Amino acid sequence: MKGKYKAAIALLLLFILLPLTLLLTLAYWVPTLAGIWLPAGTRIVFEESPRFTRHSLQIPDLHYLIEDCPVALVKNAQLTHPSRWKLDIGSLDINTTCLAKLPETEPSPGAPTTLAEWQSMLPKTWVTIDRFTVSPWQEWEGKISLALSEENQVLHYDGEQVSFRARLRGQILTLTQMQLRLIEGEPPVTLGGEFVLPNVPDGIPVNGHARTTLTLPTEPSLVDADLEWRNNEGQLIITARDNPEPILDLPWQATRERLTISDGRWNWPYQGFPLSGRVGLRIDGWQDGLQNAKISGRLNVLTQGDAGKGNAVLTIGPGRLNMVNSDMPLQLTGEAKQGEMIFYAVLPAHLTGGLSDPKLAFTPGALLRSSGRVIDALNIDDVRWPLAGVKVTREGVDGRLQAILRAHENAMGDFVLHLDGQARDFLPDDGLWQWRYWGTGNFTPMSARWDVNGRGEWRDKTILLSDLSTGFDQLQYGTMHVSSPRLVLNEPVRWLRDEDHPFFSGALTLDAGKTTFTGGSVLPPSTLTFSVEGSEPTIFQFKGDLRAEKIGPVRVNGRWDGERLRGQAWWPRQSLTVFQPLVPPDWKMNLLDGSLYAQVAFSAAAGQGFEAGGHGVLRGGSAWMPNNQLSGVDFVLPFRYHESNWQLGTRRPVSLRIGEVVNQVTARNISADLQGNYPWSEENPLQLSDVSIDVLGGKVTMSQLRLPQHDPALLRLRNISSSELISAINPKQFAMSGPFDGALPLWLDNNGSWIIEDGWLHNPGPMTLRVDKDTADALVKDNIAAGAAINWLRYMEISRSWTTLNLDRQGVLKMKAAIKGTSFVEGKSNTVNLNYAHEENVFQLWRSLRFGDNLQSLLKQKAKLPAVPCANGKECEDKQ
Repeated sequence: MKGKYKAAIALLLLFILLPLTLLLTLAYWVPTLAGIWLPAGTRIVFEESPRFTRHSLQIPDLHYLIEDCPVALVKNAQLTHPSRWKLDIGSLDINTTCLAKLPETEPSPGAPTTLAEWQSMLPKTWVTIDRFTVSPWQEWEGKISLALSEENQVLHYDGEQVSFRARLRGQILTLTQMQLRLIEGEPPVTLGGEFVLPNVPDGIPVNGHARTTLTLPTEPSLVDADLEWRNNEGQLIITARDNPEPILDLPWQATRERLTISDGRWNWPYQGFPLSGRVGLRIDGWQDGLQNAKISGRLNVLTQGDAGKGNAVLTIGPGRLNMVNSDMPLQLTGEAKQGEMIFYAVLPAHLTGGLSDPKLAFTPGALLRSSGRVIDALNIDDVRWPLAGVKVTREGVDGRLQAILRAHENAMGDFVLHLDGQARDFLPDDGLWQWRYWGTGNFTPMSARWDVNGRGEWRDKTILLSDLSTGFDQLQYGTMHVSSPRLVLNEPVRWLRDEDHPFFSGALTLDAGKTTFTGGSVLPPSTLTFSVEGSEPTIFQFKGDLRAEKIGPVRVNGRWDGERLRGQAWWPRQSLTVFQPLVPPDWKMNLLDGSLYAQVAFSAAAGQGFEAGGHGVLRGGSAWMPNNQLSGVDFVLPFRYHESNWQLGTRRPVSLRIGEVVNQVTARNISADLQGNYPWSEENPLQLSDVSIDVLGGKVTMSQLRLPQHDPALLRLRNISSSELISAINPKQFAMSGPFDGALPLWLDNNGSWIIEDGWLHNPGPMTLRVDKDTADALVKDNIAAGAAINWLRYMEISRSWTTLNLDRQGVLKMKAAIKGTSFVEGKSNTVNLNYAHEENVFQLWRSLRFGDNLQSLLKQKAKLPAVPCANGKECEDKQ
């Protein structure tokens, strides 16, 4: 009996210890047992052993490997059975790059083959995966919920980029509430439809119909996509709601060996650059997996512009695309036309690398060219981009980047520019692109030839212009000639394109040789230095100064905000003598004294144009010329400028004050004020006021002159000394003394005939007229009949005179004078009435100034004496 008890106890221990041993060694025997049904070369690995709890099976991790490549990783799985089987998985990561290593195996003879057989094997199960990720498309991460039974299979997927609901009942697959967020900021794409799956799930659905509504990027219109097929053929049509012409029409046929898209059509009418064409594609072995499929196709692009129609063809393959290493030849050949531009392309290339990390390399002969007209004035003769050896990867562009531009502008001239550089994994704000540039051209308007050269780089988020030198051999325009102006860098131009702390800075110098003018004026060699600092090239502040030897510095600062340029300029007070080189030598003018300073604020914008306002001040100016001397010149010029219109005098009028002008006639205390607009108009007139000059012992004034002119401006003469006037004119034939007054109505801006109309002169006090003895004797000798009258004019005291003046626009001066006075000759006195008329063209200045010579001939005709008694007791009358 003892032996029987021992056997029973041993058997009981076997039944107890065997399950316990199996539980404790799950991590060892489960992978081995699972390997019986797994494909050859694949295996399951546990890093931490699964464990049972009272109500669940806990699997901390599970690795599914193809060779040594982890194709799937399960974390924190738990299997329970509350009312049906329930599997909760913390995360499931699928690595698609490992699928290419999956060996080809024959299916097991006993394996399920039909969809119904697969469905019949499904227990009633709930499956949840909190985080499901497929690399390299991690952005499509989401949560999966599955409800499985033999009759229904329901799938819910929820992610930030994609979410959908799907139900499979038998062979009927219904897709509802599918949303794809393809473009940030755009509404999601929605998709729905119903499909009939094949009985044997080794191909595409037998038939089906799917419809979706899309929103095109940057376009407001909606498009409808409709996919329908039956058996082995179907059609995809995408149509915009506002255009009956389909955007995409793809008829296709599918067999077990080949998927073919034949005579597909596409049309893109948006962005002002309509495109259209046809597409054909063939995929051999498409059911054997992407890595085994052989792809070939052809896509052509039709364009139309002002230069005509263009056609470009993209040839694809034959080649392969897969997740590890693609091998696909590509070539784009043809031309495209947009507006008046034509683009020519011969771009052979080769696509390699996995789909998650593709690499496109342009092969020898790759060249992109263009010609045409960019704007109305600029003609692109030829621009060339050689691309052979350039590689494009996910990291960026790598290789030598070149460009050659030849262009001309009919009025401005022609030029050639070269760009040559090297890129290393370059993308905007990532990687490195270093370049150098150079070029030459002609600037026709100023008869100049220019050149430019420099270096720079774009390193990550920093664009650096390290070298720049550009200039002209000369600038010649009208009367101006500038010698060899050139712009160079003082400090590199640097632009840090950082979103949080952007920065832009640089410093430049513009040097120019002498600037000469036809009249002989010379501006000494000048230098403009300025610096910029801001956040980017469209938002910065600038400051600088301009010097031309002793002239200046003129200091400038301001800002540019991308739309408007604003700034201020200061001209510090400096001596007027520094401007001596600007005075033409022919003027024979020496600047002796005085000072000048100015301040201007300005702005410029595309819709506004250029605006400026400020003031300039000249104090104590004096100058010497052979026949003139000026001293005590004060000039204040407040102004505004807008749309080619000058507003002279803003808060106060333009003011001119001159202490003294020494000439043939000395003038003192000259003053005048000017205010208004130039060019003037009825709405915005120009007004000259408070004109006053002390001259010839008296004063000349004018209260107001308005332009455009409706009333004459009255020029008043008060207490003008006739003796000083005669001394200035310096006639030798006669002399006068005594003051006279007058008023001259001036017309400067009217359509009438007169410059001076009905002007007058008169003497407010006694005046004397003395005719030169030689002149009088000559008059008596030449005209014996008038001799007696001429003798009475040798010395005359004028008690009253009245002169009228009229000056027309042809310069003809008509003057009439009536003079009454007393003549004293040889101790005798007599009353004299003199009527004098004179007509002459004053535009012939010196002739009109020879007043005395004209008077000599006219006195013979105009002198008139009063009646005197004759010897016979009758009255005698001297005739003219």
